[in-house]
Amino acid sequence: MATILIRIDSTPISAWQLLDQFEQEHLADNKLIGACSVFTGKMRSSNQDDEVVTMTLEHYPGMTEQQIRTQVDAVISEHPVDACLIHHRVGEVKPGETLVLCATWSAHRAQSFRACEEIFEGLKSTAPFWKKETLKNGDIRWVETNTKNPRP
Repeated sequence: MATILIRIDSTPISAWQLLDQFEQEHLADNKLIGACSVFTGKMRSSNQDDEVVTMTLEHYPGMTEQQIRTQVDAVISEHPVDACLIHHRVGEVKPGETLVLCATWSAHRAQSFRACEEIFEGLKSTAPFWKKETLKNGDIRWVETNTKNPRP
């Protein structure tokens, strides 16, 4: 059974600190792990050709975590991993700040890479987060679509 931790809060993300803490608390005795894949996503300062000064992310506590957990379970049933850590920011975020950390651990890199990528793509496309941007000109708008993955 994989160790899975899903955390959603307004705490700034220090990716390497969170990874180290997770490994010490949950994986210190697991000597079969040979790979860890990590993705961090940061807020960009522009979207749809407009300069964005802040973004506020909202979610439904409980429902969002359950949706993410369901998606993680589906991915790790196809790409066995020993552990998965997801930390997603909500609240106000500024350009350059980390929005999300997704990490997977497994015996082999191929499983870890594939699981990490698929979990993150699911976060982008199906996790129930609502994003409101404040533009440099003062306008406020809801983000209606996520950035598409440029890979075919």
